[in-house]
Formats: sequence, structure tokens, C-alpha cells
Amino acid sequence: MKISKHILTLTIALGCLTSVQAKIKPDTVIHATGNPIIRHEYTADPAAMVYKGKVYLYTGHDEAPANQNGYVMHNWTCFSSPDMVTWTEHPSPLNVKNFSWAKADAWASQVIERDGKFYWYVAVEHATIPGKAIGVAVSDSPLGPFKDARGTALVTNDMTTVAKHPWDDIDPTVIIDKDGQAYLFWGNGVCYYAKLKANMTELDGPIKTISLPHYTEAPWIHEHNGWYYLSYAYEFPEKIAYAMSRNINGPYVYKGILNEIAGNSNTNHQAIIEFKGKNYFIYHNGALVPDAGSFHRSVCIDYLYYNKDGTIKRVVMTSEGVKKVK
Repeated sequence: MKISKHILTLTIALGCLTSVQAKIKPDTVIHATGNPIIRHEYTADPAAMVYKGKVYLYTGHDEAPANQNGYVMHNWTCFSSPDMVTWTEHPSPLNVKNFSWAKADAWASQVIERDGKFYWYVAVEHATIPGKAIGVAVSDSPLGPFKDARGTALVTNDMTTVAKHPWDDIDPTVIIDKDGQAYLFWGNGVCYYAKLKANMTELDGPIKTISLPHYTEAPWIHEHNGWYYLSYAYEFPEKIAYAMSRNINGPYVYKGILNEIAGNSNTNHQAIIEFKGKNYFIYHNGALVPDAGSFHRSVCIDYLYYNKDGTIKRVVMTSEGVKKVK
């Protein structure tokens, strides 16, 4: 009888372990054969980070039922690549549920590294303060797991009053300047920005705005050869435009359209990175579905080229995508 009890206990324990393991998605290797690069699930609002010889790609995850006109997004995804073609999908490192004060909408985000820690800035729906909000999660690894770094939102709708609609606090992008000062840019309808404290989890000073022609949303801030580039979604349906400045605080001079409307998608959202001597423009389109592509988006990658004067050539969107980097 005692042996039977031990066997029963062991069987239950093994069953529980098997159940837990079944819920943990193992890493999956994907070989991109063109654009979109991910085809087994929908990915949107890409952000990318270069760290120790790899590109880490973080995206939103469109989960709306077929033909549904609306966003259904609960978690973010993470992929890594040593060559821009061979991608490893890792278990989802962050979910809206990780923010106790949020209730829905895992919208656009960005991850950045500082002093060996990784900070993930996200846009979500606040549970008690009407409107969208920006949160920040932290991890010791680019693959997570990530946890809420504050226990509260970093930015809430009552902190920004220039735009009068409740979804203006979305699409965070962050940069650490050459002097070590970190900045957060974000906004729909208005481009907001503010300094971040060295801990990366608190604003350091007032929230300011930047005037950009036909600005809609999706700012992305990056630096190249002494120029600061602020690219953003332009009008609706969205193209991507950009402006340049010698100072991160501006003034920014508008330079024109960077890429046209991405096929079958009303929205556009870009990440711009340099990796192993080449520059890349990462975005999403609605190429994988004939209907409701705006709510079933997929990440694509094409090359980006600078002119001698620092301006950027218009991005050519292709089905072939980019080649493997050695």
C-alpha cells in the first residue's frame, strides 16, 4: 500500500511537470525566405536592438479572429538573429498581465540596454485612469523574463494635455545619448518627449513637444554620424517620414517621406538599426491576409541607405527582403 502511494505521488508529480513543460514554448528557429520574415503568426510594431553580435527583434502580436476589424493584442514576442535571416523565436517574455495596473492592449514598444539591464517600454490601456499609458519592465536578459519595473505607469493620460484624445500616450521610443542622458519619445497626434533619470524608470524634468509636419504616431529616434533622426508615421493611412537635427532637443528639420504606405495595412511602424556594417529598415505590412490586414500585420525588413549629406534615401520595400550577413 505504501509503495502504491509513492507511485501515485510520483505519477501525479510527473504529470504536473509534463503539464507545465507543455505550456513552455521552446525556442523555434525560423529561416526567413523573404518578406514578411515571420509567417506562422502575426507580428506588428517592430522594435530592434543590437546586442553582443545579435539583433533582438521585439514585436506586438496580432491575435484578432479572421476578418475581424479591430486590434486584439495581449503579449509581445521576441526573436533573435546573428545574420538577419536565421531567426530564433523565444518564449514570449512579456504580457499585459505583468502590469497589475493595466487591463489590455499590448501595443508598440521598445527595449534598450543600460548597465547590463534591459528596459522594455510599452503602451497599454490603463485599468483605472482613462486612456492609454506607458509602462516599463526590466530584466537581466534580453530574452527576459521581464517584470514591471515600477508597479505603476511611467506616463498616464492625465500627464499629457496637448492632445485631447485618450490614446495620445502610445508608441514609446527611447535613446541614450552620447553624454549618457536617456530620452523617451512617444505620442499619437502630438510628439512628446522627456528626459529619463539614470535608473530608466522615472522622468527627469518636464514633458515637452516637438512639432513635425503631418505627425500621426510611431516615433523612432536614432543617431548616425552626428545627426539625430526622428522618423514617424505620417498622415493616415500611414507613410513614414523623417526629420533631422544636430541636437537631440531640436530643432528638427523635416526631410520628407522615407517609405510609402505598406501594403494592405493602414498603420506603419518602423525600427532603424545598423548591424555588421549595414543599415536596416524594419516595418510591418498586411501581406499575409487578403482582408483585415491592418489587424493581422507582419514584420518585414529592407535595406536603408544614407546619402553623403546625411539624408536618407527612400526605402524600397521588397518581397525578397535582405540577405544573410556573414
